[in-house]
Amino acid sequence: MENNEIKDVLMGALALQEVHVSGDGSHFQVIVIGELFKGMSRVKQQQAVYAPLMEYIADNRIHALSIKAYTPEEWQRDRKLSGL
Repeated sequence: MENNEIKDVLMGALALQEVHVSGDGSHFQVIVIGELFKGMSRVKQQQAVYAPLMEYIADNRIHALSIKAYTPEEWQRDRKLSGL
């Protein structure tokens, strides 16, 4: 599976402002930014991102997935702190 395919699936399924995907074909790191994460626990955020990708996880097109979910405000703060 390609990085842009994961981005397209997530952008189509969730109300996200930004999606950043990196990975090597089966192991991926995803950063998602959206208002929908406001007030959600980390577990709920992870579940929201996993849901539209479950078919790809089930058939092993995605073997491992690391997720970082942010609200736009959290993303602005963390980006400044990490120098991105």
